[in-house]
Amino acid sequence: MNRLSLKVKLTMLYTFFMILVTCAALAILFSLSSREVLSSTRAKLERQVQNSTDDVGLRDGVPAVNRDFYSVEDNVYLSLYDETGYFLLGRNPYGFDSWPEIRDGQVEIIRDGDTSWYVYDMSFRLSREKTVFIRGVTSVTAAEESYRVTLRLALILLPAMVLATAFIGYRFTRRTLLPVRQITATVQKIRADADLSRRVGVPESGGKNRDEICQLAETFDQMLAQLEEAFQREKQFTSDVSHELRTPVSVILAQCGECLSDETFTEDQKNQVRLIERKAREMSGMIGQLLFLSRADQGRQPLQKEELDLSELTQVITEEQQMVAAETDPEIEICREITPGIRACVDETLYIRLLENLLSNAVAYRKPEGKCRICVTLTASEQEIICQVEDNGIGIRPEDQERIWERFYRADPSRTEGNHSGLGLSMARWIAQAHGGEIRVESRFGEGSRFLVMLPR
Repeated sequence: MNRLSLKVKLTMLYTFFMILVTCAALAILFSLSSREVLSSTRAKLERQVQNSTDDVGLRDGVPAVNRDFYSVEDNVYLSLYDETGYFLLGRNPYGFDSWPEIRDGQVEIIRDGDTSWYVYDMSFRLSREKTVFIRGVTSVTAAEESYRVTLRLALILLPAMVLATAFIGYRFTRRTLLPVRQITATVQKIRADADLSRRVGVPESGGKNRDEICQLAETFDQMLAQLEEAFQREKQFTSDVSHELRTPVSVILAQCGECLSDETFTEDQKNQVRLIERKAREMSGMIGQLLFLSRADQGRQPLQKEELDLSELTQVITEEQQMVAAETDPEIEICREITPGIRACVDETLYIRLLENLLSNAVAYRKPEGKCRICVTLTASEQEIICQVEDNGIGIRPEDQERIWERFYRADPSRTEGNHSGLGLSMARWIAQAHGGEIRVESRFGEGSRFLVMLPR
């Protein structure tokens, strides 16, 4: 039951109550109709007998009837009897073989086999000396059969009414819940492409006819507009601050160079300047990353794709990173397993930055002791190219593996060591997605991590 959609549940509930109400109404109706049919049949019989007195008279002193007396109206058959109960004139219905005694003014029920009859006798004085009896006979079984036909028809129509009710209820519920479905689809699209400019877009239908769900959709659109505006302000702020910081950082680096070339500075002073220069370079790198991500968020980061030999490019990048890492720690080893001749259409600068970010990340989060071994693997199939960067570092906790792609996120202890800003993996993910690919991580805490980059061929 929990797997059913809301519109199906509401349709089932609506249909159930409609069936319940309809069945109760039909039960009451048929209960009353059964008695009403018999009462109506009896009343017609009495009325027809009483009205037939206009068709009875004397002709040459003998009781006679006109032609209308023989006609059958409302299924009532009329006959005329003398004072002794002897049949004179009239008609009896087919199958009525009984000859009950005359009972003036009484309606009797006569059962003859499977058929029941109403019999009504009424005395009528033709003259002072002449009295006759008019008998009316009608079939109770025929009236009941007509009622049963109506009952069967109602039972046949009931399933059709149930189906019609379910169909109309489903269409009505589906239309009512349309804004909810649009909200869900909009959220899924926003999650897929992070585009806050999307809106639910419920059609306008007049102020007074807007129900609560439409108002919810409008409120959701307003919230999205506010969020988009807030994110745009944040992006603009990041971009503006990054631009403004580039100049003072450049000045600091230039002054550090001047101080280091000044022979009047002592060695201790130069060491302090070198520390300032190193931190300024780290700040400059962080500013560059922020500008990159800011342009990417605003859709202003272009991709200059060209067909390249990725095997050769990956070989060059890993060799350069091996030399840089060796200067920091001779225990760092970058091995390569590169399939030759792999070509693809990529942005060379961005691919270099992606691979350098993954390698520097592996170096930064190596284990404090022991040899650091990083393995870069490049393979390809007919559909995609797979680049893997695997290390034997400190690894990533399972609860942190989804959050490492967030900007500036640092999880203890896998993201707290080193001088990284926490932006490298965000940049790597954007670069992979910008090329139509993806990046994911496989890691065991304390044993190492493996980053896989899949790019379309």
